[in-house]
Amino acid sequence: MDMFFDIGPVWGWSLAFLVAICAGLVKGVVGFAMPTVLIAGLSTMMPPDLALAGLILPTLATNLWQALRQGVGAALASVLRFRVFLLAGGAVMVLAAQAVPRLPPAAMFLFIGPLITAYALSTLLGRGLRLSPEGGARGEAGMGALSGLFGGLSGIWGPPTVAMLMARGTEKTEQMRVQGVIYGLGAVLLLVSHLGSGVLRAETLPLSLGLVPPALLGIGLGFWLQDRFDQDTFRKVTLWVLLIAGVNLIRRGVVLL
Repeated sequence: MDMFFDIGPVWGWSLAFLVAICAGLVKGVVGFAMPTVLIAGLSTMMPPDLALAGLILPTLATNLWQALRQGVGAALASVLRFRVFLLAGGAVMVLAAQAVPRLPPAAMFLFIGPLITAYALSTLLGRGLRLSPEGGARGEAGMGALSGLFGGLSGIWGPPTVAMLMARGTEKTEQMRVQGVIYGLGAVLLLVSHLGSGVLRAETLPLSLGLVPPALLGIGLGFWLQDRFDQDTFRKVTLWVLLIAGVNLIRRGVVLL
């Protein structure tokens, strides 16, 4: 159990819990970005592999709450409504993952970062992409494939997913629910993958379990705030978070060059 106690004294644990609360808060407000906030915050006080182990169970727990907040029936209805996106994204993700060893680490960050930044900025300026909710299967499949491509190559599928949902003009409650379903399925795969890889094991499991309660507290506070936003406010807040995420992806790509 030595690794569990390696992150430092009590103030270190307090900081880790604060990071989890903040990550949950952001997720509760806009529905995404929790792994990004967690990995960035936790990596300042512990090795990257331990930070990765720490985010696995909080990410799974918060996504389950987000996906099932309106009940199992509503979650299944959303899966059916966005089945084209899910099927296209899943198929491309499996194929794209095979190319990871052949690509430079910075490549996908410097590809997806400018695209997401441009989308968020153009939409904030009133010139964003629009997809028709009816008859937009081709565009939805394309966005799903793009999301799956990024997810398979870099593990990041949140920003293109949010961009697709916003381009369709998805109502905020359904947008939050669909994100929870999509990211929840990804979180299950992440859990299974890292049980096999050894990242999540007896020594690191207590950290991941310990971060679940503060993450749930954070997302609960985020839900409380988000419920008080009208559709336009929710859209603007989401776009600003998306813009920050895009700029951060560019930064990560530049650092890796």
